[in-house]
Amino acid sequence: MAIKILGDRDFESKPSIQNKALKINLNKNIYGTFAEIGAGQETVRNFFRAGGSSNTIAKTMSAYDKDFSDAIYGTEPDRRYVTEGRLHKMIDHEMELIEKRISREKHPNKLFFTYANTVATIDFAKRYKGHGWVGLKYQVEPKGGFNKIVLHLRFKENDARLQQNTLGILGTNLIYAAYYAYNNPKQILKDLFDHIDVDQIEVDTINFSGPQFKDVDNRLMSLHLLKNKMTEAVMFSPDGNNVLPAKVLYKKNVLALRGSFRPVTKVNLDIYEKSLELFKKERKVKEKNIQVVFEITLSNLRSKGEIDEEDFLDRAKLLCSLGHTVLISNFQEYYKLVEYLSEYTKERMALGMGVNNLVDIFDERYYRDLSGGILEAFGKLFFKDLRVYLYPFKDEKTGEITTSENLKVHPRMKELYKFFKYNGRVIDIENYNKDILGIFSNKILQMISNDEEGWEDALLEETANMIKDQNLFHREYQELENVGF
Repeated sequence: MAIKILGDRDFESKPSIQNKALKINLNKNIYGTFAEIGAGQETVRNFFRAGGSSNTIAKTMSAYDKDFSDAIYGTEPDRRYVTEGRLHKMIDHEMELIEKRISREKHPNKLFFTYANTVATIDFAKRYKGHGWVGLKYQVEPKGGFNKIVLHLRFKENDARLQQNTLGILGTNLIYAAYYAYNNPKQILKDLFDHIDVDQIEVDTINFSGPQFKDVDNRLMSLHLLKNKMTEAVMFSPDGNNVLPAKVLYKKNVLALRGSFRPVTKVNLDIYEKSLELFKKERKVKEKNIQVVFEITLSNLRSKGEIDEEDFLDRAKLLCSLGHTVLISNFQEYYKLVEYLSEYTKERMALGMGVNNLVDIFDERYYRDLSGGILEAFGKLFFKDLRVYLYPFKDEKTGEITTSENLKVHPRMKELYKFFKYNGRVIDIENYNKDILGIFSNKILQMISNDEEGWEDALLEETANMIKDQNLFHREYQELENVGF
C-alpha cells in the first residue's frame, strides 16, 4: 500500500504516454494498423517503445512518396495530400484490408482499429507552422459497427522535431481515449491534450460519427473545443457538421455578421440581406467568391453566467435551418475577428453591424491591453481596406433614428471616427425596413420565455414554427448584455 503523509491532497493523475500505449498493447483484442504520412511515424513509435506491441500492431506504414500514396489510396481531385478527404481514404482503405486479411472465425473477439494522419510540419523558412488531419476508425465490440473520430490540428511550435513529438503524443491520447472514454465524448476532447500544452498545438475541427456517437451533436463538440481553450474559433456548416475554417474562408470575400441570434429576428436578416447587397457592389468583390459568416462570441454565449449548452444548440439549430455558416469565436474585440479572417484570405472583407456595436468599437476601455491602444486596434481592424455596413438605430422613446451621420462617440474619438467615416470605411445601410427597427432579440427572447403573445411577428414564419415545434428558448429568461442585435 502506498504511503500517505498527513496533509497530502488527492488529485487525479494522468497516465503517462508510455502507460497509455502499454495498456492498449496488453489488451489482447485491440488490433489494428497505423498509417502516418508527413511527420514520421511518431504515434506508432510510442506503441513500439512501450512493449508488447506485437499484440496490437497489424501493420505500420508511411507512403511518403506521392506516387506510392496515389497508387495505394487514389488521387485527390485537387491533387493535395493534407486534406480531410485523403484521411478518410486512408482509414477506410486500411480497415478494408484488415477485415479481408484477418479471419473473424480465428479471431472472434478482435476489436479492429485504423489510426491515420496526413500532416505537413513547419517549412524550412519557418513561414508556415504546419497543420494536419488525424483520424481513428475503430470498434468497441467485436462484431459492432465502426466509429470515427476525425480532427484537424494546427502546429504552434517552431521546430519540426517538436511538432513530430507532439503529434505522436496526440495520436496516442486519441487512441487511448477512444477506447477508454468512448461513452463520454467531452472527456475524449479533454484527454487529447494530456501532456500537451495549448501553446504547442491547436485543434480547430473535430467530428464524431458511428454507432457509439449517434447522439453526439458535433456543434456542441466544437463549443467544447473553445471552452477547453484548444482553439480560438470553430465553424460549422448548415448541415450541423464542423468544418475547417481554412477551407471555407480560403481566398474568399468574407462578410461577417456578429450577434446573439437569440433568436434570429427579422432585423438580423435585414442586416444580412442589405449588407450583402452593398458587398456585392464593391469593386473588388466577386459575387461567386462571397462567403457570409454569422459569428457568435464565447462571451455572448456566457452572457451573465456559465454557457448554457441547450441555449447554444437552440441558436445553432435556427441559424443552420436558415442555411447559414456559423463561426463561434473567442474574439470579444472586432479587430481580433478581422485578424483571424485575414489568416485565410487577403481579399476584401466587410462587417455588418448595428449602431450600438460601432459605438462600442470606439470605446477605449476595450484596448487597454494593447501597447498601441485604440490606434493599434484600428490599424489591425481597417488595414485591409475593410468596410463596415451600418444598420440604423431607432430610439423607442423619441423615435430618433441614428445613422453614421449623427452617431455620437466619445469626444476624444470624434476626429478618429470622422477619418474612417469620410474615407468610406463606414457605410450606411439606407434601404432598410423601417417597420422592424423596434425589434430587439433580448425583448423577443423574454416574450418567448414568458409565453407572451405577438413575438412571432418579429421572426420569419419558419423560424417561429421551429421554436414552437421544438420548444426552443423556453427556459428561465436571463437578460443579455449589450452585444448587438
